[in-house]
Order: sequence, then structure tokens, then C-alpha cells
Amino acid sequence: MENLPLKGIRILDMTVVWAGPYGATLLADLGAEVIRVESTQVMMPITRGTMARPPQAMIDNMPGFAGGFPDKLVGNHPWNRSPIFNSHGRNKLSMTVDLRVKRGREIFDELLKVSDVFIDNNVRETMDKLNINYESLSSVKNDIIMVRMPAYGDSGEYSKFRSLGIHMADALGHGLMRGYTDMDPSANSGEFVVDASAGTHAAVATIMALIHRKRTGQGQLIELPSAQATFGYMSEAFMEYTFSGISPSSLGNRHPRALQGCYQCKGNDRWIVITIWNENQWKIFIELIGNPDWANKPEFSTHDKRVSNHDLIDSLITDWTTKQDHKSAMELLQKHGVPAGAVLDAKDSSEDPHLASRNFYQEAFTEDTGTYKYGRSPFVLSNTPTNVRRGPVMLGQDNEYVYKTILGISDKEYEELVSEGHIGSEFHPDIT
Repeated sequence: MENLPLKGIRILDMTVVWAGPYGATLLADLGAEVIRVESTQVMMPITRGTMARPPQAMIDNMPGFAGGFPDKLVGNHPWNRSPIFNSHGRNKLSMTVDLRVKRGREIFDELLKVSDVFIDNNVRETMDKLNINYESLSSVKNDIIMVRMPAYGDSGEYSKFRSLGIHMADALGHGLMRGYTDMDPSANSGEFVVDASAGTHAAVATIMALIHRKRTGQGQLIELPSAQATFGYMSEAFMEYTFSGISPSSLGNRHPRALQGCYQCKGNDRWIVITIWNENQWKIFIELIGNPDWANKPEFSTHDKRVSNHDLIDSLITDWTTKQDHKSAMELLQKHGVPAGAVLDAKDSSEDPHLASRNFYQEAFTEDTGTYKYGRSPFVLSNTPTNVRRGPVMLGQDNEYVYKTILGISDKEYEELVSEGHIGSEFHPDIT
């Protein structure tokens, strides 16, 4: 922690679901003191799980990414065990306060005065009810940096729309570009690229604003529409329409200018992705798979002809891949310069020797989960290495530190706030 680049920066985090929490996590990884401002009286949607107290039967039947609680058990404090939260809960602190009442807002304002950044990605209606906006925050601390991550922006026709990453991706047209050419978008599975993209952009924008404040003494409002943060992932498609008037459609696993596919391998649900861009890669590939006679057919004599006969080539490549282990085939092709990647599941990734050699998965402990491995920051800084310093923060875990050390509240007042429902480590019993 001594040399981390954001050491000394305090960030108040009221983010929800994935995009905002991920952005705050990246800042925490870099050394900022990120304090989640939460409430025992209100459970924010799809953040510390989908329910505060889900029945065990529900967890038994949920998919792993949502129901993958430690040992598939709800536990005494489910909100501290949900994979949705724990995946981006590292290196943070948590305090609780009820912002709906006057005293809660006073506490929040006192904390704001000794903080540098406030970040949220709630719908505007929620923040308006709490009177949390740049004007109210800057009146308390004039150099505060506020990061807002509305789905589509705080102005315009979509400003009040409620959206998750899957909705924003499809609003960008991503749903029509995914999937197979013989299937419509209803067959697509959900994907959430918007969340990771927006979170990353939020972290970068926050750092830029901190640099600006250091230079000028001025805070500012950062408005980062999550959908727009993902535009760059699809800029080629938008430019194609701008230039030609044609809206790109789904290509399956293919590329318009290469031989490319996802091919079945030996074993249960094992696959490999292979891409062949040019003549040289084709010659190498053919040699590696044993120089089959079919490679000499006239319809495969040039790259353009091979692309035109992609369906036929796919079936022939599959004849080879189905006899291969997906990882061994990847290593063989990569060794000789042919782009290839084994399709890994979560188990493969968690046991991957490459990630292990890079110390990507690091162990951390919490009282409500025990010791598990968590992915660390994607940043690898030679002089200021980032690590999982602390496991996923539990609800209200740092109340005493925030109230007594940062705010200087007495033991007596602390107990009063506990009795009033501000301070706690469990959601109110009425919240299911």
C-alpha cells in the first residue's frame, strides 16, 4: 500500500450492480480509500445479490454466476457471500447510513468534506430523491469530483431509462451483430460488455479529473453514459453504416476477410478458435495437420477461394480438431505462428498455468466466505504493484473506522446511531 499511485485519495462509492462497482474497484486496486456508502434499511438492486435473504432452494437452482455462493450455501449473511458482489468487492471499505433522514444526510456531508471523489451509477430518479447531485455536493465541498454513470446520459430522451448492461448493448446494436447467421437474436445468450467497459472508463476519467484538480484546484462533474463508453467497441460497425449505408449483421464465429471458426475438439464440450489470415499461415496449418489431400483441391488454391468455400473447409478442419485436445492443439498452432485459442471454462481459467505464473488469482479471507481466490487488478505496474489486499468488503465492516476515526464521533453518539438504524452489519429484518 505504501507506493500505490492513488494513496491518500478518498472515494465515496454509491455504485450498484456491476459497472460502477467495477470502476470503483479499479481505483481501490490503485490505492484509493474507497468507502462504500450503504444502508441497512434499503438493499440496492442486484448489487449484494438479488435478494438479501434468498431461500436455499433458490440458490440450489440458480446459475453459477448468480448462485455460486461458497459451497452453494446461503449462510448467515447472504449479502456478503454473493458472487455478483464479491467479484468486484475487493480492496474496499463499507459504512452504513440512512440517507433518507436528516441526520443521515448530515453524516454524509461531513464525510464528503474529507473526501475527494463521489461516484454512483444509479438512475437519476434515485439520486434526485436523495438530493444528491453535483450542485448539492459542490456546495458542501467546492473541489469535489463527482462521477455519474447514467445508462444513456443525464439529458436527452433516454435520460430516465432504467437499463442493465444487456439492454445498453442491444440499444447499441450489439445484439444484431452477435449470434449465428441462421438464428435470430432471440437465441443469443446475455452478455455484459458494457459494464466492464463503463467501469474502466470511469476509473480513467476519475484519474484525469484528479490530475486536473491537482493542477487547478478545481473539482468537476464527470458524466459518463455507460452505453456511450462502449461505442468504441463497435466503431467499425457504425463507420460502415456511415460510409456505405449498410448495417452490419451477425457473422457467427467468422471474419469477413479470414478463415475463422470455433471448432469442436476431443472431449465433452471442448472447443478451439482458429484464425488463418494469409497464405503463409495456411501453408503452416496444412503442414501441421498432416498435409491432407483435400488441401490441394482447386477450390482451396487461394485465400479468396478458401474464404468463399468456408463451409466446406469448416467441416474438413473439424475432422482434425475432433481428434485433438483443445489446449494441445492451441499450443501446437501457436508455436508455429497460427492464431488459435482454446475455449476455456471457469475451471480451466482458475487452474490455468499461465495465470498462475502471473499471480493473477490471489487468496483473500472474509469472515462470511472464508478463504478464496480472487482475480487481481488487470494493471501490472512495475514500481507500484497492485494486489488483492483485502477480500470482498462485508456490509458495514468499517463503520467504527469511518465514524470514530474519520468523523471523530464519540462512543455515545455511535451507539445512538446504531439504535436509530444508521449503523449495522445486517439488512433490516423486513428486507427479504
